[in-house]
Amino acid sequence: MDARQLQDIISAALPCEHIEVNGDGRHWYATLVSPAFQGLSRVRRHQLVYSTLGQRMHTDEVHALSMKTLTPAEWAEQGSNHG
Repeated sequence: MDARQLQDIISAALPCEHIEVNGDGRHWYATLVSPAFQGLSRVRRHQLVYSTLGQRMHTDEVHALSMKTLTPAEWAEQGSNHG
């Protein structure tokens, strides 16, 4: 799996205003901005993203995924210092 495929899988199931995925094919880091995160704890946000990957997490197709999950308002608060 490459970064584009992983990005496409997540964005197909979760409305994202911004999505950036980097990694080495097994270990990934994603920055995700979605209105779906509004009102959710960080743990719940991560669970929502993991649910978009389904069996890929269990079959080790995606070994590890670290994430920064933000609402559009939280993303805007960061201004030009995204990342």
